[in-house]
Amino acid sequence: MSRTHSTTTEAETQEMCRAVEQFARRELGEPPYPLDHAEFRRRWLLAGRQGLVGSVVPERYGGSGLDAVAATAVLEALGHGTPDTGFAFSVAAHLFAAVMPIVEFGTEEQKRRWLPALCSGERIAAHGITEPEAGSDTLALRTRAVREGDHYVLDGAKAFTTNAPVADVLVVQAATAPGGGFFGLTAFVVDADTPGLTVGSAYDKVGLRGSPTADVRLDGCVVPADRVLGAEGAGAGVFAGSMKWERTCLFAAYLGAMRRVVESTVDHVREREQFGVPIGGFQAVSHRVVDMVLALESARLLLHKAARGLARGSEDEVAPALAKLAVSEAAVRIGLDGVQLRGALGVLTGGDAETLLRDALPARIFSGTNEIQKNNIARALGLGGSRHPKRRRTSPPTGHATTPTDRAATPTSRASGPTDRASTPTDRASTATS
Repeated sequence: MSRTHSTTTEAETQEMCRAVEQFARRELGEPPYPLDHAEFRRRWLLAGRQGLVGSVVPERYGGSGLDAVAATAVLEALGHGTPDTGFAFSVAAHLFAAVMPIVEFGTEEQKRRWLPALCSGERIAAHGITEPEAGSDTLALRTRAVREGDHYVLDGAKAFTTNAPVADVLVVQAATAPGGGFFGLTAFVVDADTPGLTVGSAYDKVGLRGSPTADVRLDGCVVPADRVLGAEGAGAGVFAGSMKWERTCLFAAYLGAMRRVVESTVDHVREREQFGVPIGGFQAVSHRVVDMVLALESARLLLHKAARGLARGSEDEVAPALAKLAVSEAAVRIGLDGVQLRGALGVLTGGDAETLLRDALPARIFSGTNEIQKNNIARALGLGGSRHPKRRRTSPPTGHATTPTDRAATPTSRASGPTDRASTPTDRASTATS
């Protein structure tokens, strides 16, 4: 797999962050609602010129060549500079869930064919994995890919596909060996204008409204065999690789949004007066603000730890899971606290705290639900393996017949319920970004 290596110094990274934040404040204001696809494209091209949509792609393919640490800092600056967290989310989903799989698993021909336009902002990518009946249980994908000579025929449906309404190319996961477990999935790069591929209407979502999301249908889509990423049966590995990037770097945009809300909340409690004094002087208020700062800084430390590990090529899966948990939960908490400290003003639509709260709610679900992340961390600690308590076995007396109760215990202990699937490798990854 290809790796990116950053040669940027800390001073250069800080300069990039300042430039990105200034760009975001100047060009990326509140998103139009309902979402206007032409305006989205305009913003996307500008982000491409800024180097954002290909930040971690090697320079030889048109990217900026940043590592995970620098990319995390840049995405935080983007999230801080724009109130349109949905747009920042779309940029990150494009980059980490769709573009990086091509970088890390694509052939040289595939990289040269797709990456330059995906880095420049001329083309937009989406990642199709989540299905109506397969969220956390990614091994249960119903989309099928059948090999017929020099091509595959894809049939199925995808749901919650970020960027689908505006995408030019999709990385699609399909089952080439149904029931084949971890090695039963295959990833394909599919052009959006492929006959048989249709995109539904954009969702009306509670949050991340600047990010267009929709269903995708594949009805007899003929995809050439040279569009396979990695190899047939390598889809779960491709997906797991993308999730390391996504669970680490994507959430940096939320750090920026949280920082923006914390700063505006401090300003508000300094200026808002009740009983003749600024409300920031009341201990109940000041302590809540301190808790907001604590949540933000703690989440940032965990996320940057995960980013440093990813930049070193670490295979650790606990750090990204912890970072995802910390950032998503902190974003919800800071949104709630920001609303509370604004009183009645906090429940008016359009405020930055109210917007953060709505944008933060999906963060606990996509990229693997927080419950799945806790399962993964528990397994890494050696916990939560068997769901059936061990029973002491005793030999029955000679001549003792097996009772119906004894017979019933055997198939029950062998059965795997739906929750057992959560312990499979690919369950680390329910994602609404796909």
